[in-house]
Amino acid sequence: MRVSGLLLAVLVGAGSSAAYAQAPVSSAAGSSDSLEARVERIERLLDARGEQQARMGQQLNNLQREISDLRGITEMHAHQLAEVLERQRDLYQEIERRVSEVRGSASAGGTSTSVAVPTRDDMDAANYSDDLNENEAYDRAIALVLEERRYDDAIPAFRSFIEAYPNSSYLGNAHYWLGQLLYARNDYAEAQRHFREVVNNYPDSNKRADCMLKLGIIAQSEDNNSAARERFQQVINEYPDSTEAGLARTRLNNL
Repeated sequence: MRVSGLLLAVLVGAGSSAAYAQAPVSSAAGSSDSLEARVERIERLLDARGEQQARMGQQLNNLQREISDLRGITEMHAHQLAEVLERQRDLYQEIERRVSEVRGSASAGGTSTSVAVPTRDDMDAANYSDDLNENEAYDRAIALVLEERRYDDAIPAFRSFIEAYPNSSYLGNAHYWLGQLLYARNDYAEAQRHFREVVNNYPDSNKRADCMLKLGIIAQSEDNNSAARERFQQVINEYPDSTEAGLARTRLNNL
């Protein structure tokens, strides 16, 4: 009986030892499963973050494009506003000149041969023409632009004036307006010729800065960036405080 009891005790002890030996295996398996789960969660988080960064990058690109578009629209509006103000100034000065003509006629007793007083825009008083046909031809061409807005009719009117009066004191302005009209029709090759005429031959013209700017814009539209830079810089150098210089700086910075 003592032998049987001893044997039973040994078997029980061995079973307990076996049970205790298996416990670490079960714990290791649980630990392995937990690590794999954590790795999977991290991978999912990284994927989600990558997708979010890609979306943010696309949004940033879209915003940059929108800003670039808005900058271009703002620049275009600024230039259009400058042109509107310029046309208004020209119109006011033409009206001033015509009022001066009427006053001059009245002071001369109503005779139709009185000499009109020039505007600051068009010419110096000493250069004002006493040829009524010349004055009337120029007045008619200007009226087609500033008053009647018959731009297609104004083009042949200015061409005829330039041909008929090659020594006119209005010639610089006539070339400028003809260039503007052709520029508006996208006839850049012909517009350039008249803008260059003002830039090269009429250094005192108050239209000269705008002609330089237009030559730069035309060069830029033709992808001739070196010529565009040269023209924009010329405007800045020669007319640093002008509206045209401000527009030239903006375009130069965007080249």
